[in-house]
Amino acid sequence: MKAIIPVAGVGSTLRPHTHTQPKALVPVAGKAILSYIMDDLIAAGIRDFILVIGYLGDKIETYISETYPDIQVTYVIQEPREGLGQAIWLTREHIQNDSEVLIVLGDTIVTLDLQTLLASPISMLGVKKVDTPWSFGITELDNQGTIKKLVEKPKIPKSNFALVGIYKITDIPALLAALQYIIDNQLKTQNEYHLTDALMKMVEDGAKITTIQVNNWYDCGRKETLLEANSILMNRAEFKRKDYPEFTESIIIQPVSIGKNCNIVSSIIGPNVAIGENTVIRSSVIQNSIIGSFSALENTLLHHSIIGNDSSLKGLTQSLNIGDNTEINFSDSSK
Repeated sequence: MKAIIPVAGVGSTLRPHTHTQPKALVPVAGKAILSYIMDDLIAAGIRDFILVIGYLGDKIETYISETYPDIQVTYVIQEPREGLGQAIWLTREHIQNDSEVLIVLGDTIVTLDLQTLLASPISMLGVKKVDTPWSFGITELDNQGTIKKLVEKPKIPKSNFALVGIYKITDIPALLAALQYIIDNQLKTQNEYHLTDALMKMVEDGAKITTIQVNNWYDCGRKETLLEANSILMNRAEFKRKDYPEFTESIIIQPVSIGKNCNIVSSIIGPNVAIGENTVIRSSVIQNSIIGSFSALENTLLHHSIIGNDSSLKGLTQSLNIGDNTEINFSDSSK
């Protein structure tokens, strides 16, 4: 089975970090968002991927080739970007002869019974109950648990089961026909071609589609939700049990994730802190934060902050959201 992963989005809600890297490569709990998706799918036996790229797509290609050299990857460029429906439609020549396909959005981390999903003989969509259904694609089910209606961001929701960004489709001709229909007729929702509308066209044409509830759904689209996902993921056993070398005059409060070749001196790190590789931290206290690689922090007190790669920060007590290649110095200039 092939897996399609759309990663063409600009990620405007995660700026300034997405000025310099795709949203799918933003780190959370020690590795890129995209790696959580790839690792789970590879563990489930998938080796053939289609990545829909656009904004900073060359960085996606470099990351995948370096991190996953043993898988087969096809890249499809989405430009201009006109929605998820268009992104999947652009892959049509690569999936038209297949019997089934898995679609996983490249900016959302979910946990579910992946083997049950992959083994399903009928199309199946991942869903989860939400408190704000008007913000999502929503499913309505009949008495047998089959989808009877799909609505993208309904003004008056009749269900609170939201699509979470993972779709197993077993009728590819029907999917491609539905996508072609909405594109030929320019059927856009919020000025985009939505996959939700194509799936609803499939239902109208008689396709049977059901749902599978996900166990966890981590929204990584904004600073606040990214930090929340970081804290939740870091409370897994693998982080709580991990041993790190003793750093000079420093205290490490688990859970934390510390990359290779870091130098931490006279600092308190944790809990819920993820630090990239080759970062230097001196005389600082850091909690509930994500710190990029090749950065330098000195005399800082940080909480609920995201600091990008190659950044320098001195003398501050604050909550920050700082992109890559940034230098901030709050130290007394007279010293």
